[in-house]
Amino acid sequence: MAAKDGDEVAPAPHIQFADGSKPKAKGDKPSPTASGSFEKEHDKEHDLNYEERARKISEQDLNERKKQTYSGFTLAWLSFQSIGTIYGDIGTSPLYVYSSTFSSQPSWDDLVGALSIIIWSLTLIVTVKYTFIVLSADDDGQGGTFALYSLLARYANIAQNEPNGAAPLQLERHETNTLDPVGRRFRSFIEKSGTAKFMLKLVGVIGVSMVMADGVLTPAQSVLGAIQGLVVVNPNLTTSAIVGISCAILVLLFVVQPFGTAKLGTTFAPIVVVWLLFNLCAGIYNLVLYDHSVLKAFSPYFAGAYLMRNGYDGWKSLGGLLLAFTGVEALFADLGAFSKRAIQLSWLFLAFPCLIIAYVGQAAFISADTTETAFTNPFFYTVPPGSFYFSMVIAILAAIVASQAMITSSFQLLTQVMRLSYFPHIKTVHTSDKFHEQVYMPMANWLLMIGTVIVTAVYNNTTSLGNAYGVCVIVVTFITTCMVSIVAILIWRIPFYIVLFGFLVFGLLDGVYITSALIKVPNGAWFTILLSAILSSIFILWRFGKEQQWGSEAQDRLQPGHFLATDSIGDLVLTPAFGGKKISDASGLGIFFDKVGDNVPIVFTQFIRKFKARPAIIVFFHMRPLSRPTVPHEERFIISRTSIPSCYRVTLRHGYKDDVLTSDLGRQLVEHLILYITRDHAAPAGSATSVHHSPEVQAELDALNQAFEDQTVYIMGKEVMKVQLRKGVLGFLRWSILELFLWVRENTRAKLADLDINADDLVEVGFVKRI
Repeated sequence: MAAKDGDEVAPAPHIQFADGSKPKAKGDKPSPTASGSFEKEHDKEHDLNYEERARKISEQDLNERKKQTYSGFTLAWLSFQSIGTIYGDIGTSPLYVYSSTFSSQPSWDDLVGALSIIIWSLTLIVTVKYTFIVLSADDDGQGGTFALYSLLARYANIAQNEPNGAAPLQLERHETNTLDPVGRRFRSFIEKSGTAKFMLKLVGVIGVSMVMADGVLTPAQSVLGAIQGLVVVNPNLTTSAIVGISCAILVLLFVVQPFGTAKLGTTFAPIVVVWLLFNLCAGIYNLVLYDHSVLKAFSPYFAGAYLMRNGYDGWKSLGGLLLAFTGVEALFADLGAFSKRAIQLSWLFLAFPCLIIAYVGQAAFISADTTETAFTNPFFYTVPPGSFYFSMVIAILAAIVASQAMITSSFQLLTQVMRLSYFPHIKTVHTSDKFHEQVYMPMANWLLMIGTVIVTAVYNNTTSLGNAYGVCVIVVTFITTCMVSIVAILIWRIPFYIVLFGFLVFGLLDGVYITSALIKVPNGAWFTILLSAILSSIFILWRFGKEQQWGSEAQDRLQPGHFLATDSIGDLVLTPAFGGKKISDASGLGIFFDKVGDNVPIVFTQFIRKFKARPAIIVFFHMRPLSRPTVPHEERFIISRTSIPSCYRVTLRHGYKDDVLTSDLGRQLVEHLILYITRDHAAPAGSATSVHHSPEVQAELDALNQAFEDQTVYIMGKEVMKVQLRKGVLGFLRWSILELFLWVRENTRAKLADLDINADDLVEVGFVKRI
């Protein structure tokens, strides 16, 4: 480990730090003066102490919690930001719910019945289920269906982690006797059943895919819904003009995404606040002026009566009514960017009451509308006199903001699937120092933009888009109900009969909506299903390929004693299993990029086997990213020795704002190796005498200095994977899937793509692995 605060370190010859200074000493321990044997025992003891310290730091990093909690002004400010990001989607539903539900002027009974369904859907599904139950099922602060899967994987042994890597899922399994009998049997079943494990994984992946499909459809639906309002002013406005204006606005929206969630949320929040308050005022105005009797809709009797009276047509109309809570999945998917309390405050005290009154006011106006046209464009026909142009502007702005909820959630969900190796690593930019999980992904942003523009141009109106849109939302809410029920049994340890009651209530609500939404599949919802299927296939394919790759690589993960040995005169040789050849020494410092673990890096074993030589000083170098903006310089490096002579294992801990892959990386490593080697061998503080190291320490410093002066070489592995063709149809299918995985792997961003080193100092060692 790098030197501690308060430890003084003596300078090594010729080595200077980046600022030109040399290592100084601040410690209060005298330099050793005893015999050489004492020196060796002393060094061995401190090596063991530092090994233990490095191990503890590694465990702390692996178990570090990413969840942030806020209070006071910060919580209020985050709640304000969440308004501008989360509620644009569900908040703009008043633009098109009634027009998507009715094809002709509804009767008072049908209007009040539909309003009652809207009110109780917002109350039960959004407020009770999501705000109070689902938001509590976070995985270390992260939300979304895949976060539910990873949360379950923490408490049940259902997921495979990368071998010899920093496991993203640390098992926190409850003791068996703390679960009730149903919980014990259920956990035992899913842990032993390969089918159950796969289905849980698949359901989580499908949920993510559906939300991301929403990320393509929501911007098109919301912006088109607002721009179509221009027809009220100019009936001659053509469809092509509406589509063109909508596409231009959408492109602008995606162009500003690099500013980050915090800035966009803060900028957009006033727009959404004004939009919601305007809907509140318009609703109160219409309610007072036209038909206050629609308030009877707060009785669930009218919802049931509507469905019973209209039969098939009433059930079919649920596909339009569910648009009232589209965007509810964003409350959970965007949880990582904000927090549970922030979302609860902004929903309960602003969005929820404003939306309820907005729908009530629209129903009051439609009920008294003699022209029988208000239901076709419920928002713009029901705004108070003299406010139309203001409503047009604020509606367009709110529709633009509506897209932000699903764009942000797409970024959040992609970080989750990448962290668990279900998607190749793409560039991720953290946009806030304070709120650690607010991210922006350039590649995902531009792909979403292209998809949204294409969808807008093809569907060109909100009615056809609504057919494609509703299926995504309700399937995700049903998946969430199922997975949260499992969380309640295995993690919250709630009695089974209580969980079953809640599942039946919410599952029945979701199920009724799903059956209605599936009617829309031939009329546009097929696009949602197809897009989700493609995304799910990509996630599953990548995970399957990674698991095959890990299994192949694990065969070459060797302990040093299995690969290297010393001969009778003390020279390093390969073990008999690898040919028994002598290893010659080469000058210089060799930095081998490595995955975390105690075994010998694959690139090192390949280098030795090919060249039968080793650098004078060897460093096994590993980078460990942490979920924080920055790591203090003195806490970044963890250093330990290996059993190979003159070989060190170095772990660089860094935050997402730290620029660590610089051209000066080699010098930084040498500086910290000096601090490590000379630890506890310093003169007393204030002493004017020079520090005299033991012969062993001085020799180690001299060797390091000489190797650094000779040359520094960065050695990376160039792994080429070949797929083994097996017999039969399944063998050919496996070969096809893995070949596709390898093609994607070769054409995606490498983790060390930002390494800024001179190409003259880089060596790539190629080797073939068969999977």
